[in-house]
Amino acid sequence: MKKENFITLVLGVVGGLLFGIGMCMCLLPEWNAFTPGVAVTAVGAVVLAVMLIVRRVMLGKPALKINVKTVGKVAFGVVGALVLGLGMCMVMVFEGMMIPGIIVGLVGIVLLLCLIPMCAGLK
Repeated sequence: MKKENFITLVLGVVGGLLFGIGMCMCLLPEWNAFTPGVAVTAVGAVVLAVMLIVRRVMLGKPALKINVKTVGKVAFGVVGALVLGLGMCMVMVFEGMMIPGIIVGLVGIVLLLCLIPMCAGLK
């Protein structure tokens, strides 16, 4: 295993676990740990961001590469994920919103599926 792959593996696992546990702390009322959960989630997100930067540097690429096309694709993906999450919330949290939640969730899935040809291109 190459060194950059091992570092990515370790940082990805640590960041993912911290992020996931922090989200559980925030969203499970039985744990009664919302404020510490926000902090743990933020630390996990920072570790995952550092992982991306470290991997790019280890591969000999610039740490951050901002491109107008990339920003548009990222924004499209964020909107798709938020719409999908809103649909899931409507189904699981709000009473009487099953059918509208399913429709909103399907719209979010379609938006995320549209992201594939935007990023990979059609051949």
